[in-house]
Amino acid sequence: MVRHLFDSGNASRYTPPGFMTTQNSNLTPGQAPTPSDFIRDIVAQHVAEGRYPQIHTRFPPEPNGYLHIGHAKSICLNFGIAREFGGVCNLRMDDTNPAKEDVEYVDSIQEDVNWLIAGWADDRLGLKLKGKTPDKITSNGKPDFYLPPHREHAGAQSAQLLATGPDPQNTGPALEPFYASDYFGPLYEYALALIRKGKAYVCDLTPDETDEYRRQAKESPFRNRSVEENLDLFTRMKQGEFPDGHRSLRAKIDVAAPNVWMRDPLLYRIRHAEHHHTGNQWCIYPMYDFAHCLSDYLEGITHSICTLEFEVHRPLYDWILENLDLPRPRPHQYEFARLNLGYTVMSKRKLLQLVNEGLVAGWDDPRLPTISGLRRRGVTPAALRNFAYHIGITKYNGLTDVAVLEFAIREDLNRHALRRLAVLRPLKVVITNYPEGQTETLAAVNNPEDAAAGKRQIPFSRELFIERDDFMETPPPRFFRLKPGGEVRLKYAYIIQCQEVVKDAAGNIIELRCTADLDSKTGGATASRKVKGTIHWVSAAHALDIECRLYDRLFTVPEPDATGDFKQHLNPHSLEVITAKAEPSLREAQPEARYQFERLAYFALDKESTPGKLVFNRTITLKDTWAKQAQQG
Repeated sequence: MVRHLFDSGNASRYTPPGFMTTQNSNLTPGQAPTPSDFIRDIVAQHVAEGRYPQIHTRFPPEPNGYLHIGHAKSICLNFGIAREFGGVCNLRMDDTNPAKEDVEYVDSIQEDVNWLIAGWADDRLGLKLKGKTPDKITSNGKPDFYLPPHREHAGAQSAQLLATGPDPQNTGPALEPFYASDYFGPLYEYALALIRKGKAYVCDLTPDETDEYRRQAKESPFRNRSVEENLDLFTRMKQGEFPDGHRSLRAKIDVAAPNVWMRDPLLYRIRHAEHHHTGNQWCIYPMYDFAHCLSDYLEGITHSICTLEFEVHRPLYDWILENLDLPRPRPHQYEFARLNLGYTVMSKRKLLQLVNEGLVAGWDDPRLPTISGLRRRGVTPAALRNFAYHIGITKYNGLTDVAVLEFAIREDLNRHALRRLAVLRPLKVVITNYPEGQTETLAAVNNPEDAAAGKRQIPFSRELFIERDDFMETPPPRFFRLKPGGEVRLKYAYIIQCQEVVKDAAGNIIELRCTADLDSKTGGATASRKVKGTIHWVSAAHALDIECRLYDRLFTVPEPDATGDFKQHLNPHSLEVITAKAEPSLREAQPEARYQFERLAYFALDKESTPGKLVFNRTITLKDTWAKQAQQG
C-alpha cells in the first residue's frame, strides 16, 4: 500500500461497522504529522466529550462545473477529519438548481474525489444505495426522516463500487453519492411544517421586486397571508399551476434584520425545468440555504464544514433547523477561509467563461486549476494533499502564492518520478573518434531518491542530440556547459570536447564535432577525471520523436481578477508545443507514471497519446523560473 501525507498521528478512536482503521505502525519515515487547526481542535474536543457516537462530515459540491483546487482543500479537510477521528465523510451532490447542473459534472466530481482520496481516505467514504431516499422513522417518539451511509460495503470497497458498479459476481450493490434532489419529498414536507407554524408564506413579488424589498428592509404585501391560503398556494405551486417567477415561498423571520440573509429569505422558487437526477418530477425547487442544512440533518452530519463566505448564512442554517422541532441532534456549521491561489482564477463562472470562449481546451486543460486539469498535467494526489496540509486551515482570507503549490508538486515528484533523458531543442553532435555503426548500452539510474527503482539501459552511439542551450559559441564567464575547445561530461557516458562548429549558409549552428575521452565512462581509466559541466543527451539513431506540451501559468499577474477584465492578463506563452527527442525506453511510458526529463522538468503522458504519437505534458519545471524573473525585475 502506498502511504501518503497525513498517515501519521492518526487519532482514530471510534470505528463504525465496516470501516477500516489506519494504524500508526504503517507509517514510513519522513511523513508529515497529522495537521492541527481550529476545526480539528473543535472535533477533538467533541470526541473527548463523547458528544457524538461518530464524527460525520460531508463534501457537498453543486454539480454546476468541474472541481478546482479550492475544492481539493475542502476534500482534504473533510475526509481528513473523518480519517483522523474514525468517522465518515459523505459525498453529496447539492443539486437544487436544474438550470445549471449536468450529469457531466456529477461524473467528473465522482472521478476527482475518488482520485484524490484513493489509498488515503477512501475507507471513510460514505455512499448510499442507488436510488435510495430517506426512510421514514421514529426518533425520540416523533416522526422523522433519515438516510445514513450504506454500511454493508463501506469505505474503500464503496469507492470501488462507485467507480465500477456492481461486481460481476453480484456480491455487491450499486452505490452512488448522496443527492440533495433525493430529499425533495422530505424537504417539501418540512416546508409545509414551517407554513403550518406560521414561519413561511407564499410571496407574489417578482424576483427583482423581492431583491429590492429586501435591500430596503421593506415588508412584502403578501407577508400576512393566512396559513390556509399559504398551504393552498404552495400546493398549487407544486402542482405546476403557476409560471416561473410568479410566486415563491419565503421564511417569515425579520424584514429589517441586520443580516440581509435573514430578511425573509426565499425557501422555494418555481422552475419548470428538467432536472438531471429527478427528471420532470418537480417544478418547484428548494433554495440552497433551505436544502443544505436539512440535507445535513437527514444524513446525520455532525460537522458541516463550509468556506468563510457562508458564515453570514449560518444564522439561517440554524433558524431553519431550530424552527422545525427536529427530534435528532442537529448539525452545526463551521467555516474556514477559502483558497485563493495566485496567477489563476477560482470562480466557476470565470472558469466556465474560459472554457466556453475557447481560451482553454476544456475543463481538463492542464493550465486550469481544476482537479481534472491538474491530474492531466501530471500532478499527483499526494502533492495536492501535501499542499492542503502546508497552507493550513484558518479564519482569515488571503492569497496563497502559487509557488507553495509548485513546491509541493516538485517535492513529491522528486521522490517518485522516474528519470529519463530527453532533448527539447536538439542540436546534433558527432563524436568523431567513436566508431561508426557502433552502439553500446549504458546503465542509467531510474530515481536517485529511490534505490529500489533500479537502473535501465540506454543506447549510446556516434551521433547524439544535446540541448541547444547547452552550447554557446561565445559564452559568458562561468558558463560550464559546452563551448569551442571546452569539455563536458555526458551524463552516464563520456567526457567530450568540442573541436568544430558547423553552420549552414545563413550562419546558424547545425552540428558540433567533438572528440570523446573513451576511457572516461564508469570503470574507465579516467572515469574519475573532473570537469565542471554535465549535460544530458540522446542517441540520434535510437531517439523517439515525442510531442511535448510546455505548460506555464495561465495568467501573468498574481490576481488577474482583482480589477477589470481578468482575460486581459492571460499569458500568451502559457502553452508551447514542440517536438523533442527522447530515449527509446519512453516508448513504454504509462499514463499513471511521472517522469523527470533530466535537467529540464517533470512530465506526464497525456491522454491524447497513441502508440504512434506520444504526447507529454510538462507538469512543472525543476526550478521556479518565475521567481528568477521577479528577482531580475
